[in-house]
Amino acid sequence: MRVVHVDAEVLAHKRSGGHHLVTLVAPGVAELHRPGTFAELTLGGPHSDRLTRHAFWILRANPSGTYGGTVELLVSERGPGTRWLVRAGPGTTVPLTGPLGRPVARPKEPVPGPGVALEVGGAATLPLAARLKERGCVVHVLLGARTEARLHGALDLRRAARTVQVVTGDGSVGRRGELAEVLGGVLDQQAPDVVYAAGPVPLLRTAAAEAEARGAWSQLAYAGPMPCGTGHCQGCLVPVVGEDGIARHARACVDGPVFRGDRVRWDEVGR
Repeated sequence: MRVVHVDAEVLAHKRSGGHHLVTLVAPGVAELHRPGTFAELTLGGPHSDRLTRHAFWILRANPSGTYGGTVELLVSERGPGTRWLVRAGPGTTVPLTGPLGRPVARPKEPVPGPGVALEVGGAATLPLAARLKERGCVVHVLLGARTEARLHGALDLRRAARTVQVVTGDGSVGRRGELAEVLGGVLDQQAPDVVYAAGPVPLLRTAAAEAEARGAWSQLAYAGPMPCGTGHCQGCLVPVVGEDGIARHARACVDGPVFRGDRVRWDEVGR
């Protein structure tokens, strides 16, 4: 895929529960975005040399409009870089590179398939669900968060998915529990051909195992650190098994971030 580097401008910002929605004017990036690709931002303004770059899923991409192409990011305030971004006023310039990575491989024929997302993983799931619906697929979504405030995308996903089930750790909305605990039962009910998931490694490991146990194919969006986004720093290595059966390491930012679940050596991730 072609990659664009732009000095994006902050257009709008609003709070969404425990997250922030940041809209950036990024001509060229919105036109090229596909579900599963991401953007790398250099955060911090004058102090950006002290911070690493940050990878963000693209929640929405609008190729046209009054301000040209725009992208919307779902941001959780986790450190000095994201703190700077959610406080940046309109017109603030943010160096942005994207779209990066390989998009989700979508089925050629309509198939039933659930999407599974935890908190900010919903930013990867929402555009995918919309594309799958366009292809005639029956989409079911299992969306989780620690609390209701950390939940995002349930209403928007209902426009694309036939069903949306919500799980929260404290039971403040939907079913109480953890996504990994309830996933198996949900897959038994839906008998999917493919499982898509976005979230932390423990959730992806479970999704891969549960899908394989039911003979389903899985596409999993890895959300670990990806410092450079270009594959040069080797800071996002994921242990995999190639189609030739040989174990090797893949770079999440260029060989992923979406991987087939049965190709990742999950027990070795993060070691």
